Amino acid sequence: MSDIEDDTEISFSVKLLDRVEVVRADGMQILMEAAAAVQTPDRQITEKVKKKKKKKTKVHLFLSRSAIDILEHKTKFMLYTCPLPSVSFCAVHQVQPKLFGFIAKHPAVDTYHCYIFQSKKFSHLMVSVIGDAFRASQQSTGLRGSRDLVVEALRHKIQSHSFNCK
Repeated sequence: MSDIEDDTEISFSVKLLDRVEVVRADGMQILMEAAAAVQTPDRQITEKVKKKKKKKTKVHLFLSRSAIDILEHKTKFMLYTCPLPSVSFCAVHQVQPKLFGFIAKHPAVDTYHCYIFQSKKFSHLMVSVIGDAFRASQQSTGLRGSRDLVVEALRHKIQSHSFNCK
């Protein structure tokens, strides 16, 4: 992906389970806890609220050198956009390989959100592509994180299928 043009995007159809505010910018434990929060709603919720439980939303996940855009499948309405420099972690769920997610810093306030997705076949590929897009973004801007991103991208492809950007 390092030889793509700036306006080139890759798109995947996946299910967005939810976006959860998290306390830290990275780590598999944070991703696992966010996925658990999405899958196990608060037991103290009233019946009326339970009926309004958010169902999985089919979305288009667009990746480019500059951002990850999440668009509603039918309307193409932009739900979220995450500039790649704001993404700090991406991984496949350790126990449920159909789930994957990434953590990004909110652009306006000092908070982080974990975006949890479901894909029947492409979770590992999505994590790899997001890592490659992040690396290409960093190479095109000349910025480097605290780790060697090339080594980190290879490590996540070979071992744990996660990507820690910072």
